[in-house]
Amino acid sequence: MSRKLGFGAAINEAIQIAMQTDPSVILMGEDVAGGGKREGDEIDEMGGVLGTTRGLVKAFPDRVLDTPISEMGLMGTGVGAAATGLRPIVELMFMDFLGTSLDPLLNQAAKLRYMLGGKARIPLTVRTVSGAGMQAAAQHSQSLYWITAGIPGLKTVIPSNPADAKGLLLAAIRDDNPVVFCEPKLILRSSGEVPEGDYEVPIGKAQRLREGSDVSLIGFGGTVPICQKAANKLAKDDGIECDVIDLRSLQPLDEEAILSSLEKTGRLVVVDESTPRSSVASDVAALCVDQGFDFLEAPVKRVTAPHGPVPFSRTLEQAYIPSAERVIAAVHEQA
Repeated sequence: MSRKLGFGAAINEAIQIAMQTDPSVILMGEDVAGGGKREGDEIDEMGGVLGTTRGLVKAFPDRVLDTPISEMGLMGTGVGAAATGLRPIVELMFMDFLGTSLDPLLNQAAKLRYMLGGKARIPLTVRTVSGAGMQAAAQHSQSLYWITAGIPGLKTVIPSNPADAKGLLLAAIRDDNPVVFCEPKLILRSSGEVPEGDYEVPIGKAQRLREGSDVSLIGFGGTVPICQKAANKLAKDDGIECDVIDLRSLQPLDEEAILSSLEKTGRLVVVDESTPRSSVASDVAALCVDQGFDFLEAPVKRVTAPHGPVPFSRTLEQAYIPSAERVIAAVHEQA
């Protein structure tokens, strides 16, 4: 059975299920509970900056923990908690704050299991909001998943719909390795059919959303609806049938799904909300040239943001974000 849920409600439900089924799961972050309430005050249930976790502190008062405004301290505490038997969910308010909390992830969470010969488990989940789309300007709108995806020892996932958000988050929380879970602003207000109960979406497995034989469209997170819109218009207006792949996981990356789609179509467009240099789009393009060169009938095309900060202006921000029109133009360039 399924019913319609918003993206944030699906995430909230996943955390509820994880906390109900495993007493070692805790939630930590800035303002996830009462936002610094004093003893005797009624809990105001802020639920984080976007209210995603509202209600959880009343259900699990001892396991939903407000932290100081110190991302380094928050992340370091999460790594320590994971190393000593808990399964912490750490909410990093915006992915832009990765810079102030990177060392515990880069040099501790990602390395401890390797350095201790596999004897340590670091079941840490880092939830963070990424990308543009809410006029949050240059310091609160970056898509920095290419950084975490490039760190050996870290996993990075990014759902494109509420059902995957719930299933991927449950899989991340139950993974014995650190997982960065990105929540794209472009789809935070979306809703969709979400199965009831407990289920997981496997980390590292892409999903084919549309069958086609003319060109492959590769997207993830907020760019998946863009790919789907472009595919619909290309089919209607030009008779071009697109094979649409949702990566879902950036590390590990489902290389087999990418290459099998390329083998079928011979043409590929990868759509990435981040800037082009050292991006996931560049990584996928390199993979296709390295291992799928014989399949290619045209150059791989990347549709990304420009190499610049995210603008505050709504008009400029919309021009900054990849669009279905740009994807269609890239497809036509391969004809």
